[in-house]
Amino acid sequence: MKLSPKNLSFLLAFLIATFTALFVSLLKNVDTLILLVTFFIAFFSSFLLIVFSLEMLVFSEINELYAAFNKIKKKDFKITKKRISTLATPIEQLQTDIYDYTSQKQKEIDQLIALEAFRREFLADISHELKTPIFAAQGFIHTLLDGAAEDENVRERFLKKAARSLDGLDLLVQDLLMLSQIESGTIKMNFRKVNLVEITKEVFDQLEDTAQERQITLSLKLSSKSVNTLMNANVSENITECMVYADPQRIKQVFTNIIENSIKYGNENGFVKVFLQQNEETCLITIQDNGLGIPSKHLERIFERFYRVEKSRSKERGGTGLGLAIVKQILDAHNATIQVESKANKGTTFTFELSLNALVN
Repeated sequence: MKLSPKNLSFLLAFLIATFTALFVSLLKNVDTLILLVTFFIAFFSSFLLIVFSLEMLVFSEINELYAAFNKIKKKDFKITKKRISTLATPIEQLQTDIYDYTSQKQKEIDQLIALEAFRREFLADISHELKTPIFAAQGFIHTLLDGAAEDENVRERFLKKAARSLDGLDLLVQDLLMLSQIESGTIKMNFRKVNLVEITKEVFDQLEDTAQERQITLSLKLSSKSVNTLMNANVSENITECMVYADPQRIKQVFTNIIENSIKYGNENGFVKVFLQQNEETCLITIQDNGLGIPSKHLERIFERFYRVEKSRSKERGGTGLGLAIVKQILDAHNATIQVESKANKGTTFTFELSLNALVN
């Protein structure tokens, strides 16, 4: 016989009623009518209680578990967690396990959806970035092949333009390769003691001509005081050194990318200031400019590949759109987090910390 809830309830109620009637029959002067009444009362009351218990407290929860399994079969992992009872039962534990499993799968699905969206956006961006210099160089070269090469002035001018487009393409490919290698761990960081004062001065020397073209002043201040105090100081303290544990080549690239951006998007006759605050265990680096600034709605995305606040403005100033993405990856490898504060037309401030001692993994 198949033990459905009603069949099982009937069998248990019959046994309970039988044992109850047998117990009552042991009493003296008990007639048959009383025994029958006792049997039927015990039977029906037990039957109703058992049916209710099985249907409402057990089988209904099992049905919910089957419903959850059916959702899983349909790859629907959005299941609401419900508490079966206040007692820790196998059924409750099973439901908890199912909920945890489906929650994890739903997170994985959400991550895959986000990665797919990022992949589509990245492919669209890289296609656009590669298409621009390729088409430009292609146009100049085909124009020369069509006869313009006979004019010496036109030939030289077009060849220079084609060369600039190909140089930009080469820079883009190099940045993409570097970013990919850093993310995959192919490029290993060469950590050692580094003087940030020397690195900052080297970057200033490297970008001096670009800064002079836009009449932007580059300055460096080093102190053990707070950055706010240092920013408001009229006289710089004696700059000596700020030693941190880092990869000198990569950290120099971080400084170069940020400072170069500040110069490109800074106001003429403006400034780019680097503040180095020496603490007990870290050096706090602050790079500040008074340029165009970044609207708040863009701040969360400026470290994404190819993200540009204003595409037309970025194209005019050059660059691959990967500078800040590279900055973030390098600092991640140094266990450092970069923060940015900015206001439109008032300037931008980048802040991050580097450890004075060897990193502990």
